[in-house]
Amino acid sequence: MEPYDDDLKRFEAHGAAPLPAQLHQGYVNHEGARIWYATHGSGSPVILLHGGLGHSGNWGYQVPALVEAGHRVVLIDSRGHGRSTRDSRPYRYELMAADVLAVMDALQIERAAVVGWSDGACVALILGMQAPERVAGVLFFGCNMDPSGTKEFVATSTINRCFSRHAKDYAQLSATPNEFDAFVGAVSEMMKTQPNYTARDLAEVRVPVTVVHSEHDEFIKPEHAQYLAGSIPHATLVLLPEVSHFAPLQRPSVFNGVMLEFLQLLST
Repeated sequence: MEPYDDDLKRFEAHGAAPLPAQLHQGYVNHEGARIWYATHGSGSPVILLHGGLGHSGNWGYQVPALVEAGHRVVLIDSRGHGRSTRDSRPYRYELMAADVLAVMDALQIERAAVVGWSDGACVALILGMQAPERVAGVLFFGCNMDPSGTKEFVATSTINRCFSRHAKDYAQLSATPNEFDAFVGAVSEMMKTQPNYTARDLAEVRVPVTVVHSEHDEFIKPEHAQYLAGSIPHATLVLLPEVSHFAPLQRPSVFNGVMLEFLQLLST
C-alpha cells in the first residue's frame, strides 16, 4: 500500500517524487516571458498544468504513471512560476493559456489532452474555450470559474506546509529568487478577481471535460463543482473521497486512477 501524505509533511520536507529524466527541455519566448517546458515519454500527448505558486515538479507522482500508460507528457511552468519568467503585466489566465499554445506550437503538437490542477485547471479550460481544435479534452481539478466558487480562506496547517514548500522551490528555481513575496501578491491579486466566466460562457465549451472535486477541498465549494459539471455540455463530475485540494500529492494512486480513466475515455 502506498503511504499517504494527507497532511503534506512529506511534501513540505522533500517535495513531490523526483521527476524522471526528461527527453527534452527548453524555453519558449512568448509575450514578454520565457516559458520553461519539458517532455517525457512518447505516445498521445498530455499536458500537465500545475497550480498557483507551484511548478511542474509538483506532478512527480503523475508523470511516471502517464509515461507507463503510453503517453508523451509535457510539463509547463506557468509564467512567473518555477523556471519561467514574466514581464511587468498583471497575471491573467488567458495569457497563460496563450503560453501553452506557444509551447505546443514549438513542439509541433497539434492536439493534446490537458490535465489542470487549481489555477492550471482554469488555464486548461480557457485553452479549451479559446482553441478547441487543439484540445482533446480537459481534466479540471480543484478550481473555480467565477469568484462565487471559492470558500472563505482559512490557513490550515496543511496549506501552510504546502506554502512553505512553494517558498523553498521558488528560491531554488526562479530567475528572481528573492521576490517570492511580490510573486505571491501578484498571483493572489489574480485569484481575487479572476476567472470570471458565466454559465453562458461555459455552455459554449465544445471539448470533453471531466470536473474533479475533492471531499475536503480547502478552496472550492462543492456546489461550484456541481454547477460547472451541469453548465458545461456533457461534462462528467468525479468526487474524490478523503482527500483535499492536494490530492495528487496526498494519495497519488487515487488521483492517477481518475486521470488515466479520463484519458482512456478520450481514446475510445
